[in-house]
Amino acid sequence: MTERMNLAELEPGAYEAMLGLEKYLSRSTLPKSLRHLVELRASQINGCAYCVDMHSSEAKAQGESDARLHAVAVWREAPFFDERERAALELTEAVTRLSDGHGVPDDVWQQAAKHFDEHELAQLLMMITTINAWNRISVATRKVPASYQG
Repeated sequence: MTERMNLAELEPGAYEAMLGLEKYLSRSTLPKSLRHLVELRASQINGCAYCVDMHSSEAKAQGESDARLHAVAVWREAPFFDERERAALELTEAVTRLSDGHGVPDDVWQQAAKHFDEHELAQLLMMITTINAWNRISVATRKVPASYQG
């Protein structure tokens, strides 16, 4: 696999705008562990090897267990996640899979709203939106995972 382009070098203004979203997310009141789960799940759905590698590595470095990281792909069947995390993962899947034509069902939104206040829900939505944008950039440019030693 060969990287197609380096967006940061070719369009630094666009890249800096994306980093502005990252700066906003770094001030989120939501737990970093939740952010890692959301970023990992969206990246799995989108088939983004670079982001799966990065977010699982970051989560592990911040103390996330292997069991939980491995179970993100099958979170519905795994006992490792609390109700708040499940609501966030369900919303992540709905927002990430908009092209399936179902939108974000009311019950999914209501479940998330039950576990997150309005400001937290807005932050969660921006986390999901931002990782989906990064996934699209990384998949399109074939960004090579940082841990790859080929």
